[in-house]
Amino acid sequence: MLWHRDAAIPNDIDAVILPGGFSYGDYLRCGAIAKFSPIIGAVKEFAAKGGIVIGICNGFQILTECHLLPGALVRNTNLQYICKPVALRVETTNTPFTNQATKGQIVTFPIAHGEGRYTADPETLDQLEAEDRVVFRYVDNPNGSLRDIAGICNKERNVLGMMPHPERATDPLMGSADGLTVFRSIVTAFAAK
Repeated sequence: MLWHRDAAIPNDIDAVILPGGFSYGDYLRCGAIAKFSPIIGAVKEFAAKGGIVIGICNGFQILTECHLLPGALVRNTNLQYICKPVALRVETTNTPFTNQATKGQIVTFPIAHGEGRYTADPETLDQLEAEDRVVFRYVDNPNGSLRDIAGICNKERNVLGMMPHPERATDPLMGSADGLTVFRSIVTAFAAK
């Protein structure tokens, strides 16, 4: 576990996961303060060296705020908090996060956010699509994300941000074990190194 005041990432860390963890307290733009934490400089350095970084929900918001990923996450179009399982389509398998999936595969992960609508300027959206960097799309867009985007990666493909929660879909008792695809993919990526 790393703390927001830490200024370095130990050498024995294989991956950094920026988790979700908010609910109704979105009074300030999500991630706006977190980007100033000392650990974020270390996360940027870790990513620049090829380290695997995944930001889930609020973690995705932090990745956009600190410019590790383009775009922004804004208020859902219905202006309400949404918490439910959603279907996603895997758009690319050429990442350390989806190498165990098949292109077009439908997975179900829960969402839990009030500010999860992905937005970016048209040029950025076009670039994400042209570079095959849209990793997940919503099948039935629950929050109004532009072009149904649920998750994107950086150009180097080692940083992923996604609003849905794969960690909440890792056992059939949780309603879905589809999230294991993401974590098995990460393990496979490490084994290939």
